Amino acid sequence: MAKITAMKATEHWTRKGDVKLFLYNKTSGNKQRGTILFVHGSSMASQPTFDLQVPGRPHSSAMEWFAERGFDTWTMDNEGYGRSDKKRPINCDIPNGADDLDAATQYILKKTGAKKLLLYGISSGALKAALFTQRHPERVARLVLDAFVWTGEGSPTLEQRRKRLPEFQAKNRRPIDRAFVHSIFERDHPGTADKATIEAFANAILALDDSVPTGTYVDMCSKLPLVDPAKIPVPTLILRGEFDGIAGVEDLLRFFARLPHPDKQFSVMEGISHASFQQKNYMNVYHLLHGFYTQPAPVYTG
Repeated sequence: MAKITAMKATEHWTRKGDVKLFLYNKTSGNKQRGTILFVHGSSMASQPTFDLQVPGRPHSSAMEWFAERGFDTWTMDNEGYGRSDKKRPINCDIPNGADDLDAATQYILKKTGAKKLLLYGISSGALKAALFTQRHPERVARLVLDAFVWTGEGSPTLEQRRKRLPEFQAKNRRPIDRAFVHSIFERDHPGTADKATIEAFANAILALDDSVPTGTYVDMCSKLPLVDPAKIPVPTLILRGEFDGIAGVEDLLRFFARLPHPDKQFSVMEGISHASFQQKNYMNVYHLLHGFYTQPAPVYTG
Protein backbone atom coordinates (compact mmCIF):
# COMPACT_ATOMS: atom_id res chain seq x y z
CA MET A 1 0.00 0.00 0.00
CA ALA A 2 1.30 3.45 -0.95
CA LYS A 3 2.05 6.02 1.72
CA ILE A 4 -1.14 7.50 3.15
CA THR A 5 -1.53 11.12 4.13
CA ALA A 6 -4.04 12.44 6.66
CA MET A 7 -7.68 11.67 5.96
CA LYS A 8 -9.44 14.61 4.33
CA ALA A 9 -13.23 15.11 4.24
CA THR A 10 -14.85 17.70 1.99
CA GLU A 11 -18.43 18.74 1.27
CA HIS A 12 -19.65 19.41 -2.25
CA TRP A 13 -22.85 20.55 -3.93
CA THR A 14 -24.26 20.08 -7.39
CA ARG A 15 -27.62 20.65 -9.05
CA LYS A 16 -30.21 18.55 -10.85
CA GLY A 17 -32.12 21.33 -12.52
CA ASP A 18 -33.35 23.48 -9.63
CA VAL A 19 -32.66 20.75 -7.05
CA LYS A 20 -29.57 21.15 -4.88
CA LEU A 21 -27.77 17.88 -4.09
CA PHE A 22 -25.22 17.28 -1.33
CA LEU A 23 -22.09 15.22 -2.00
CA TYR A 24 -19.40 14.14 0.45
CA ASN A 25 -15.84 13.02 -0.23
CA LYS A 26 -13.18 11.30 1.86
CA THR A 27 -9.66 10.67 0.67
CA SER A 28 -6.30 9.80 2.16
CA GLY A 29 -4.44 11.46 -0.69
CA ASN A 30 -3.75 8.10 -2.35
CA LYS A 31 -6.32 7.62 -5.12
CA GLN A 32 -4.56 5.06 -7.30
CA ARG A 33 -7.19 2.33 -6.78
CA GLY A 34 -10.05 4.30 -8.31
CA THR A 35 -13.10 6.35 -7.35
CA ILE A 36 -16.03 4.81 -5.45
CA LEU A 37 -19.54 6.28 -5.27
CA PHE A 38 -21.65 4.78 -2.45
CA VAL A 39 -25.46 5.00 -2.84
CA HIS A 40 -27.70 4.88 0.26
CA GLY A 41 -31.04 3.14 0.80
CA SER A 42 -34.66 4.11 1.47
CA SER A 43 -34.64 5.19 5.10
CA MET A 44 -31.43 7.10 5.79
CA ALA A 45 -29.06 9.59 4.24
CA SER A 46 -25.54 8.89 3.03
CA GLN A 47 -23.13 9.79 5.84
CA PRO A 48 -24.85 7.69 8.54
CA THR A 49 -24.58 4.69 6.21
CA PHE A 50 -21.07 5.04 4.84
CA ASP A 51 -19.16 7.27 7.29
CA LEU A 52 -20.56 6.04 10.60
CA GLN A 53 -18.29 6.60 13.61
CA VAL A 54 -18.75 4.13 16.49
CA PRO A 55 -16.34 4.28 19.45
CA GLY A 56 -14.61 0.95 19.97
CA ARG A 57 -15.60 -0.37 16.54
CA PRO A 58 -12.50 -0.37 14.32
CA HIS A 59 -12.96 0.80 10.73
CA SER A 60 -16.64 1.60 11.30
CA SER A 61 -16.54 4.12 8.44
CA ALA A 62 -16.52 2.28 5.13
CA MET A 63 -15.40 5.46 3.40
CA GLU A 64 -12.34 5.74 5.62
CA TRP A 65 -11.43 2.07 5.28
CA PHE A 66 -11.47 2.26 1.49
CA ALA A 67 -9.77 5.66 1.44
CA GLU A 68 -6.94 4.21 3.53
CA ARG A 69 -6.48 1.57 0.84
CA GLY A 70 -6.09 3.94 -2.07
CA PHE A 71 -9.65 4.75 -3.13
CA ASP A 72 -11.19 8.18 -3.60
CA THR A 73 -14.53 7.71 -1.82
CA TRP A 74 -17.72 9.67 -2.50
CA THR A 75 -21.33 9.51 -1.45
CA MET A 76 -24.40 11.72 -1.86
CA ASP A 77 -27.77 12.43 -0.31
CA ASN A 78 -30.52 11.67 -2.80
CA GLU A 79 -33.19 14.32 -3.24
CA GLY A 80 -35.47 14.28 -0.20
CA TYR A 81 -32.78 12.98 2.17
CA GLY A 82 -30.23 14.47 4.55
CA ARG A 83 -28.81 17.74 3.34
CA SER A 84 -30.13 17.62 -0.22
CA ASP A 85 -33.23 19.59 -1.20
CA LYS A 86 -36.59 18.42 0.16
CA LYS A 87 -38.71 21.20 -1.32
CA ARG A 88 -40.43 19.49 -4.27
CA PRO A 89 -43.86 17.89 -3.63
CA ILE A 90 -42.83 14.48 -4.99
CA ASN A 91 -42.15 11.08 -3.40
CA CYS A 92 -38.58 10.77 -4.79
CA ASP A 93 -38.94 7.38 -6.45
CA ILE A 94 -36.20 5.13 -7.80
CA PRO A 95 -36.05 6.65 -11.32
CA ASN A 96 -35.71 10.07 -9.66
CA GLY A 97 -32.83 8.68 -7.61
CA ALA A 98 -31.16 7.47 -10.79
CA ASP A 99 -31.50 11.05 -12.08
CA ASP A 100 -29.66 12.19 -8.93
CA LEU A 101 -26.85 9.79 -9.79
CA ASP A 102 -26.68 11.23 -13.28
CA ALA A 103 -26.03 14.69 -11.82
CA ALA A 104 -23.65 13.38 -9.13
CA THR A 105 -21.52 11.29 -11.46
CA GLN A 106 -21.15 14.15 -13.91
CA TYR A 107 -19.90 16.31 -11.04
CA ILE A 108 -17.52 13.68 -9.64
CA LEU A 109 -16.02 12.75 -13.01
CA LYS A 110 -15.40 16.39 -13.85
CA LYS A 111 -14.05 17.20 -10.37
CA THR A 112 -11.69 14.22 -10.12
CA GLY A 113 -10.74 13.56 -13.71
CA ALA A 114 -11.71 9.90 -13.29
CA LYS A 115 -12.78 8.14 -16.48
CA LYS A 116 -15.26 5.79 -14.80
CA LEU A 117 -16.57 5.10 -11.30
CA LEU A 118 -16.76 2.09 -9.02
CA LEU A 119 -20.43 2.08 -8.00
CA TYR A 120 -21.95 0.54 -4.86
CA GLY A 121 -25.64 0.64 -3.94
CA ILE A 122 -27.51 -0.92 -1.05
CA SER A 123 -31.21 -1.86 -0.93
CA SER A 124 -33.18 0.76 -2.92
CA GLY A 125 -29.80 2.38 -3.52
CA ALA A 126 -28.83 -0.79 -5.38
CA LEU A 127 -31.90 -0.36 -7.58
CA LYS A 128 -30.94 3.26 -8.23
CA ALA A 129 -27.36 2.24 -9.02
CA ALA A 130 -28.50 -0.54 -11.35
CA LEU A 131 -30.98 1.70 -13.18
CA PHE A 132 -28.37 4.43 -13.53
CA THR A 133 -25.88 1.89 -14.92
CA GLN A 134 -28.51 0.68 -17.37
CA ARG A 135 -28.86 4.29 -18.57
CA HIS A 136 -25.16 5.25 -18.48
CA PRO A 137 -22.92 2.16 -18.56
CA GLU A 138 -20.10 4.25 -20.01
CA ARG A 139 -19.60 5.92 -16.62
CA VAL A 140 -19.37 2.71 -14.55
CA ALA A 141 -16.24 0.56 -14.31
CA ARG A 142 -17.61 -1.99 -11.82
CA LEU A 143 -21.00 -2.29 -10.12
CA VAL A 144 -21.90 -3.78 -6.72
CA LEU A 145 -25.54 -4.42 -5.79
CA ASP A 146 -26.05 -5.15 -2.08
CA ALA A 147 -29.45 -6.15 -0.63
CA PHE A 148 -30.79 -5.86 -4.17
CA VAL A 149 -34.21 -7.03 -5.36
CA TRP A 150 -35.34 -7.69 -8.93
CA THR A 151 -38.99 -8.80 -9.18
CA GLY A 152 -39.67 -8.98 -5.44
CA GLU A 153 -40.64 -12.64 -5.62
CA GLY A 154 -39.78 -14.49 -2.42
CA SER A 155 -39.27 -11.34 -0.32
CA PRO A 156 -40.87 -11.56 3.15
CA THR A 157 -40.04 -7.93 3.92
CA LEU A 158 -41.78 -6.65 0.80
CA GLU A 159 -44.72 -8.98 1.43
CA GLN A 160 -45.25 -7.31 4.81
CA ARG A 161 -44.59 -3.83 3.45
CA ARG A 162 -47.22 -4.23 0.72
CA LYS A 163 -49.89 -4.33 3.42
CA ARG A 164 -49.17 -0.62 3.96
CA LEU A 165 -48.92 0.27 0.27
CA PRO A 166 -52.06 2.47 0.22
CA GLU A 167 -50.62 4.47 3.12
CA PHE A 168 -47.32 4.99 1.30
CA GLN A 169 -49.09 5.90 -1.95
CA ALA A 170 -51.19 8.53 -0.16
CA LYS A 171 -48.28 10.75 0.89
CA ASN A 172 -44.83 11.83 -0.26
CA ARG A 173 -43.00 11.27 3.05
CA ARG A 174 -43.17 8.83 5.95
CA PRO A 175 -42.00 9.46 9.52
CA ILE A 176 -38.99 7.65 10.99
CA ASP A 177 -37.88 7.40 14.60
CA ARG A 178 -35.55 5.39 16.81
CA ALA A 179 -37.95 2.46 17.01
CA PHE A 180 -38.07 2.32 13.23
CA VAL A 181 -34.26 2.19 12.96
CA HIS A 182 -34.24 -0.65 15.50
CA SER A 183 -36.81 -2.51 13.39
CA ILE A 184 -34.36 -2.65 10.47
CA PHE A 185 -32.17 -4.93 12.60
CA GLU A 186 -34.96 -6.88 14.28
CA ARG A 187 -37.22 -7.82 11.37
CA ASP A 188 -35.02 -10.48 9.71
CA HIS A 189 -32.71 -12.05 12.29
CA PRO A 190 -32.04 -10.26 15.59
CA GLY A 191 -28.45 -10.35 16.79
CA THR A 192 -26.62 -9.64 13.55
CA ALA A 193 -25.71 -6.11 14.69
CA ASP A 194 -24.46 -4.93 18.08
CA LYS A 195 -26.42 -2.45 20.19
CA ALA A 196 -23.78 0.29 20.20
CA THR A 197 -23.69 0.33 16.39
CA ILE A 198 -27.47 0.38 16.10
CA GLU A 199 -27.67 3.30 18.53
CA ALA A 200 -24.92 5.23 16.75
CA PHE A 201 -26.64 4.56 13.42
CA ALA A 202 -29.98 5.77 14.80
CA ASN A 203 -28.37 8.90 16.25
CA ALA A 204 -26.73 9.77 12.94
CA ILE A 205 -29.87 9.12 10.89
CA LEU A 206 -32.20 11.08 13.17
CA ALA A 207 -29.82 14.03 13.37
CA LEU A 208 -30.55 14.61 9.67
CA ASP A 209 -34.11 13.39 9.11
CA ASP A 210 -37.34 12.74 10.99
CA SER A 211 -39.10 11.68 7.78
CA VAL A 212 -38.03 10.25 4.43
CA PRO A 213 -39.64 9.92 0.99
CA THR A 214 -42.13 7.13 0.25
CA GLY A 215 -41.22 6.67 -3.41
CA THR A 216 -38.74 3.83 -3.05
CA TYR A 217 -41.18 1.86 -0.86
CA VAL A 218 -43.98 2.36 -3.40
CA ASP A 219 -41.73 1.27 -6.26
CA MET A 220 -40.38 -1.79 -4.46
CA CYS A 221 -43.88 -2.88 -3.46
CA SER A 222 -45.76 -2.22 -6.70
CA LYS A 223 -43.53 -1.43 -9.68
CA LEU A 224 -40.85 -4.13 -9.84
CA PRO A 225 -38.99 -5.02 -11.96
CA LEU A 226 -37.45 -1.62 -12.64
CA VAL A 227 -34.16 -2.91 -14.06
CA ASP A 228 -33.36 -5.09 -17.07
CA PRO A 229 -30.23 -7.16 -16.32
CA ALA A 230 -29.58 -7.64 -20.03
CA LYS A 231 -28.94 -3.89 -20.27
CA ILE A 232 -26.21 -3.83 -17.59
CA PRO A 233 -23.05 -4.53 -19.62
CA VAL A 234 -20.45 -3.97 -16.87
CA PRO A 235 -18.73 -6.27 -14.35
CA THR A 236 -21.21 -6.81 -11.52
CA LEU A 237 -21.09 -8.25 -8.00
CA ILE A 238 -24.34 -9.15 -6.26
CA LEU A 239 -24.19 -9.34 -2.45
CA ARG A 240 -26.97 -10.97 -0.44
CA GLY A 241 -26.99 -11.21 3.34
CA GLU A 242 -27.73 -14.71 4.61
CA PHE A 243 -30.75 -13.45 6.57
CA ASP A 244 -31.81 -10.51 4.38
CA GLY A 245 -35.58 -10.39 3.93
CA ILE A 246 -35.59 -7.96 1.02
CA ALA A 247 -34.54 -10.33 -1.75
CA GLY A 248 -35.22 -13.98 -2.36
CA VAL A 249 -32.14 -15.91 -3.48
CA GLU A 250 -33.91 -17.41 -6.50
CA ASP A 251 -35.01 -13.95 -7.63
CA LEU A 252 -31.41 -12.73 -7.49
CA LEU A 253 -30.03 -15.81 -9.24
CA ARG A 254 -32.42 -15.31 -12.15
CA PHE A 255 -31.24 -11.71 -12.42
CA PHE A 256 -27.60 -12.83 -12.16
CA ALA A 257 -28.02 -15.39 -14.96
CA ARG A 258 -29.19 -12.66 -17.34
CA LEU A 259 -26.26 -10.30 -16.75
CA PRO A 260 -24.34 -10.22 -20.05
CA HIS A 261 -20.81 -9.41 -18.85
CA PRO A 262 -18.68 -12.53 -18.21
CA ASP A 263 -17.08 -10.89 -15.15
CA LYS A 264 -19.90 -11.33 -12.65
CA GLN A 265 -19.99 -12.65 -9.11
CA PHE A 266 -22.67 -13.64 -6.59
CA SER A 267 -21.88 -13.86 -2.89
CA VAL A 268 -24.06 -14.81 0.08
CA MET A 269 -22.69 -13.13 3.21
CA GLU A 270 -22.81 -15.37 6.27
CA GLY A 271 -24.41 -14.02 9.44
CA ILE A 272 -25.62 -10.79 7.80
CA SER A 273 -29.18 -9.54 7.47
CA HIS A 274 -29.93 -6.20 5.79
CA ALA A 275 -27.82 -3.09 6.53
CA SER A 276 -24.54 -4.86 5.85
CA PHE A 277 -22.07 -2.11 6.84
CA GLN A 278 -23.70 -1.95 10.28
CA GLN A 279 -23.55 -5.70 10.92
CA LYS A 280 -21.18 -7.56 13.21
CA ASN A 281 -19.63 -9.16 10.11
CA TYR A 282 -19.05 -5.84 8.32
CA MET A 283 -15.38 -6.59 7.69
CA ASN A 284 -16.42 -9.50 5.49
CA VAL A 285 -18.39 -7.04 3.34
CA TYR A 286 -15.36 -4.78 3.00
CA HIS A 287 -13.26 -7.79 1.98
CA LEU A 288 -15.66 -8.77 -0.80
CA LEU A 289 -15.90 -5.24 -2.13
CA HIS A 290 -12.15 -4.70 -2.00
CA GLY A 291 -11.47 -7.92 -3.88
CA PHE A 292 -13.96 -7.05 -6.60
CA TYR A 293 -12.82 -3.45 -6.97
CA THR A 294 -9.11 -4.41 -7.15
CA GLN A 295 -9.52 -7.38 -9.47
CA PRO A 296 -6.82 -7.28 -12.19
CA ALA A 297 -7.88 -6.74 -15.78
CA PRO A 298 -7.94 -10.04 -17.69
CA VAL A 299 -4.96 -10.91 -19.84
CA TYR A 300 -7.12 -13.04 -22.16
CA THR A 301 -10.78 -12.44 -22.99
CA GLY A 302 -11.42 -14.97 -25.75
